[in-house]
Amino acid sequence: MDIEVVHARSNNPLVRLTEQTETSTIGELKKAIATKKPKYRDINRQELRLEPKGKALKDEESLKSLGLNNGAMIYFKDRGMQISWSTVFLCEYAGPLFVYLWFYRRPWLAYGESTDPTAQVVHVAAACWSFHYAKRILETIFIHRFSNATMPIKNLMKNCSYYWGFAAYIAYHINHPLYTAPSKAMMYAGLAGFAVCELGNFSIHYLLRHLRPEGSKVRKIPYPTSNPLTSLFSLVSCPNYTYEIGAWICFTVMTKCLPVGLFTLAGAYQMVVWALGKHRNYKKEFKDYPKRKAIFPFFL
Repeated sequence: MDIEVVHARSNNPLVRLTEQTETSTIGELKKAIATKKPKYRDINRQELRLEPKGKALKDEESLKSLGLNNGAMIYFKDRGMQISWSTVFLCEYAGPLFVYLWFYRRPWLAYGESTDPTAQVVHVAAACWSFHYAKRILETIFIHRFSNATMPIKNLMKNCSYYWGFAAYIAYHINHPLYTAPSKAMMYAGLAGFAVCELGNFSIHYLLRHLRPEGSKVRKIPYPTSNPLTSLFSLVSCPNYTYEIGAWICFTVMTKCLPVGLFTLAGAYQMVVWALGKHRNYKKEFKDYPKRKAIFPFFL
């Protein structure tokens, strides 16, 4: 069986793959393309479709299951140079950690000479910020299992700019000699909520890790475990995002800092988009998917 592979954008021929069988998979076609076209030897940058603007085909799908016969045409998209998700996450999270701690030291370059005393909440905020991003780094190394191995390297600069930029914006204000601290009651209330949400977020990530065998793309319906912090799975599909948003709301209360609130709003918007997409995918993939909201219990 011969398969014609053409560029999705221009419809120009890329390569003709010969000696394929009905049982040949999309993953095997990608390897054949990589052999004939060294530019695409990283198969993660390859995306194959049935239509020029169609959905990406899964590696495990066979030509027979897709209804492809001899002489069939498949459309190819170059996803560009790739970088591993774990590397992206480490770059995203290490930056805010170091940037924030640099401002925490009140460097002369940022604030000039200052002898003003530092409020207690400033130290607490630095500890919470450091804990959050250290947790993210450790989760990236030891907990997360990624369904996709890579992402386009061009996204690295965009993602790092977002995290690093907000880290500098927030840290500059909280550590500023003229920063006005909130009341002790606000600080302790925010700190307590932040701690609970961080523990809840970790609990969800730990549960999700054990849903997917290492090295696979298996998807299962997540359910609560004996850990009470996972009970949110009874109400929403993405409680990790619920806890994440909750943590930053509490950090905003704890510091009473406008830049933190803006960071929370920006992150919440993106996480809502992600949660709605994952919720749709869950319902589409699992016919017996339980009745839940996407991210906010009883609401959204």
